[in-house]
Amino acid sequence: MAHDFNNLLAAVLGSLELLKKRLQTDDPKIQRLVDNAMQGAQRGALLTQRLLAFARKQDLKPAVVDIAALVRGMASLLKFEAGVRIDTLFPLDLPNVKIDANQLELAILNLAVNARDAMPAGGLITISARDEQHEAGAPRYVALSVSDTGCGMDEETLKHAQEPFFTTKGIGKGTGLGLSMVHGLAEQSGGRLVLKSRLGVGTTAEIWLPVAEEEAAVPAPRAESPAPMLRADHRLSVLLVDDDPLVLENTAAMLEDLGHAVVEARSGEEALDLLRRTQTIELVVTDYAMPVMTGLQLAEAVVVERPGTVILLSTGYAELPIDARSNLRRLSKPFDQAALEKAIEGAMRERESARSVVA
Repeated sequence: MAHDFNNLLAAVLGSLELLKKRLQTDDPKIQRLVDNAMQGAQRGALLTQRLLAFARKQDLKPAVVDIAALVRGMASLLKFEAGVRIDTLFPLDLPNVKIDANQLELAILNLAVNARDAMPAGGLITISARDEQHEAGAPRYVALSVSDTGCGMDEETLKHAQEPFFTTKGIGKGTGLGLSMVHGLAEQSGGRLVLKSRLGVGTTAEIWLPVAEEEAAVPAPRAESPAPMLRADHRLSVLLVDDDPLVLENTAAMLEDLGHAVVEARSGEEALDLLRRTQTIELVVTDYAMPVMTGLQLAEAVVVERPGTVILLSTGYAELPIDARSNLRRLSKPFDQAALEKAIEGAMRERESARSVVA
């Protein structure tokens, strides 16, 4: 469902974006209608991402994270009404965890917003963490908690709180995917979400995360001169592969609008045939989930047939084998023209950097 839905959203978003660029009208109502349609499609994409988070199928980029530093860096996001106070309590010797930092930020923000909504008259939100190890030799966790002094939940509500689409906020005030998203992130990261609540007393949500075995990475020093950027006027010869005609046509239009020459293929076999007959292909942009030959299998064949060809793999959800994720640059669906352009620039820059390395 995620793959098919993201394909549809990719076609809608890309087409609306190109339509807006070509719309020859000064009528603000028409511009507003196009903007509304784009916002609706983007909300659909966000909904899909939250469902993938609950299903533990989202594409995570885990890294060693200092939770205390991460929460301190969120200070500007954690500012609510004057009556809502936020305290943070972290021990000095708190160990690091390994998790996708951006997704953890979203999870903390989700929990903090839930806490605020549970205190309409104001109150205290406490964000804290502790080191948890029940016995020697047992797995060691960091329990990150977000507590409030709000209305709390009864036992029946608490039992269903982590289910997708379950909400007590009323129609139009929430999708019911906030806690289920946090639950999915915690489990996909090797931990769990624990909820504790008492009616009239408040709620505590704890994200238990495994302690990272390695140390936090030290940022590499900045190079004196940045890597060469792909020139905007550099016209690439692109082989575009997707079994969905809507996505194929839409992505081709975005690439041509960026000034690139596009050859289209509807399957991996057709793409290989075109590659053999077209000597000028510099970049292959391929969908992953295709019948008979996946995008990953196509990429392996392209490397054999035409070494040095840059490959960009697009996909609607995190279905790639783990060992393939670090080798190929990815483009997550749905994407807009800016994301497509950025991915191409990054892929071409990597090729130029590889060519500049002296063995």
